[in-house]
Formats: sequence, C-alpha cells, structure tokens
Amino acid sequence: MINGLHAIMFSPQAEQVRAFFADVLGMPSVDAGGGWPIFALPPAELAVHPADGDGYHELYLMCDDIHATLAELRSKGVEVAQEVTDQRWGLLAAIRLPDGSELPIYEPRHPRP
Repeated sequence: MINGLHAIMFSPQAEQVRAFFADVLGMPSVDAGGGWPIFALPPAELAVHPADGDGYHELYLMCDDIHATLAELRSKGVEVAQEVTDQRWGLLAAIRLPDGSELPIYEPRHPRP
C-alpha cells in the first residue's frame, strides 16, 4: 500500500532553492542521479479541505515552536516573508525562498496523527 509521499516544488531558481534546503534548513538528501538531490522530509500528514471549483495543493513546513524556529532561521539570513499570525488551527508565518517565493511554516494546535 502507500508507504510515503513525494512532493515536488518547481522553481525558476531550482539550484538556489536546493542549496537553501540543504545548507540553511539542513535537510539530508541523496543523489537521485545526475546531481538531482531528493531531500528527506520529517514525518508528514495530509489534510483534504473542500474547494470551490478546481482543486489545488499547498505545502507547509511544521515546527514545535514557531518563534524559536523563525529566530534560528533569521540568524541564518532567512527573510521572514509573513510574520506570525494566530489562526484557529495554529500559529502561521512564511519564509522567503531564494527564488522570491514564500513557503508557509506553522506551529500546529491540532492533534498530530
């Protein structure tokens, strides 16, 4: 049956974003061939929400302490693109990737599977 999840991010600056995941976030990887890194991810979960019209997908990083995590990332030169907001389901922020896009990160309040 299902034994994992493979997520793909597309970027016009893929090399810089790969370096960010390796060097700044410290995510281990393997070479899938030809210098293409596949990054190990922490445990994941999947939620399915209703949508009007066509469906879409989102990717969020999760952490135990949003303020400590953002402080550590700032110390590594990471720009916080959206400061922490208090949502019903957790504390939400976003960091800026080297290609200018934003990657949401949150401290969940919901139970974890």
